[in-house]
Amino acid sequence: MLISQQHLDYSNAALLTFGLCFIASIVVSYPLAEHFTLTTQIASHISNIVLAGLFKISYVLRCVCQYQLGMEVR
Repeated sequence: MLISQQHLDYSNAALLTFGLCFIASIVVSYPLAEHFTLTTQIASHISNIVLAGLFKISYVLRCVCQYQLGMEVR
């Protein structure tokens, strides 16, 4: 499978999206918890775990794309 610049762009977008969603779920889970129902708090705590995993996967995909394109992997 050939890795292209478009794959790198998708992984960067995923990294940004999952990072922002993770930050939002942390805010709902802890500092603003008293403003949300128990169901919403439970969902946000579960989403913390899921979003952290998706963030890590998108970072690994970004590193693979950079490596395949001959770019510096950071």
